[in-house]
Amino acid sequence: MGIRKTTTTRERLYRVQFLNQGKVYEIYARRVGPSDIFGFVAIEGLVFGEKSLVVIDPSEERLKNEFDGVPLTHVPLHAVIRIDEVKKQGSAKIIAIDGNSDNVVGLPFAPGSAPRKN
Repeated sequence: MGIRKTTTTRERLYRVQFLNQGKVYEIYARRVGPSDIFGFVAIEGLVFGEKSLVVIDPSEERLKNEFDGVPLTHVPLHAVIRIDEVKKQGSAKIIAIDGNSDNVVGLPFAPGSAPRKN
């Protein structure tokens, strides 16, 4: 199981944004691809910033702890907001979605099904 490894001259780096429990997770990974589980995206090789004694980002530390010991995670396809191949790693973060946010809006129903009208 997992993602097929391809040989390239450079290590690719992906920024993956997805919805999880009402929040947007933004993580960085070395490999992203279709999962062996239908309807999921496999994310492998999570990358976090180096520990610094001066600045500690609590959001990144929370993600580090949440994904500690997880070599491969499967995210539902409908939860993925965006996947970008990037040249530089940023900081992993969790973004709370408030009711007034114009940036990200969660779907009120599952894709492929229409909301019920009474």
